[in-house]
Amino acid sequence: MKNIDILCVGEVLIDFIGHQAGVQINNTRDYHRYLGGSPTNVAMNCARLGLKSILVSTVGNDGFGEYIHKRLNEVGVNTSFTKKIEDKPTSVIFVSRTDGTPDFIPFREADYCITEDQISKETLENTKIFHTTCFALSKNPAQATILKKAEEGFNLGCKLSIDVNYAKKLWKSQEEALSVIKTYCKFNPLIKISEDDMQRLFEQKLSHEAIFRFFHNNGVDIVCLTLGSNGVKLSQKGKDIIELPAIKIEKVMDATGAGDAFWSGFLYAYIKEKPIGECLHVALKLAALKLQNVGRLPDNIDILSKLL
Repeated sequence: MKNIDILCVGEVLIDFIGHQAGVQINNTRDYHRYLGGSPTNVAMNCARLGLKSILVSTVGNDGFGEYIHKRLNEVGVNTSFTKKIEDKPTSVIFVSRTDGTPDFIPFREADYCITEDQISKETLENTKIFHTTCFALSKNPAQATILKKAEEGFNLGCKLSIDVNYAKKLWKSQEEALSVIKTYCKFNPLIKISEDDMQRLFEQKLSHEAIFRFFHNNGVDIVCLTLGSNGVKLSQKGKDIIELPAIKIEKVMDATGAGDAFWSGFLYAYIKEKPIGECLHVALKLAALKLQNVGRLPDNIDILSKLL
């Protein structure tokens, strides 16, 4: 029996999110500190949903690194795979607070220093879902480590997952990004993408059909395309597309992490072997809950009860 529900591999960061709403970074005066990084958010959300969640990541041996370990432990994420290094500080990102896709400035240091010795064969043998992000794959040694361990995990029976959260400023070139994404797609991961991600990746606005076709042609069975306030579309190879509206909320407080909340809900339901349509319903509920709060999902609520 596999006893690790989800192994999240990738960036752990300190997010400084703008205090002024709807303002780009050049006009933001004040920032509040949050624990961030897409795989980190997914690991924390899944732990709070009652799953056994592990984060494989790297921080500096500094105050931010200590804060990260403390916060992860508080929500039940296994941190024995999150290492501290001496020669680089913990990575930091400044993020605008917005109801759309936020602007950000990354200061990347320790986050990409993920090495093969952090993920053993035994760990992969016990893992149900191996999840990562385009952000994590953008820089070596994390890139080489993740691709090698993803293939190893796939061969050992892990279901792979990726948030294709492409940002041009993180990659050497678009060509490299496409090559790495195609390599990961060979292992038939669950794919989470957004319209914004795809426009940045392909440098043009593609039809939804063309987006789905790209991933299906590269070996992927299930592709989930988030459409912001317009909801979500999911394409399964050889089946009809499922389309669901977003849950209406009165006021969007902060969109940072909404995609991570959505995918956490989807993966939670997927691990629980729910039908794909129900996975989407759970995902939309968790995303709506996140949009009503600044930073991470609030600590003072039982998020699992909100999904039932």
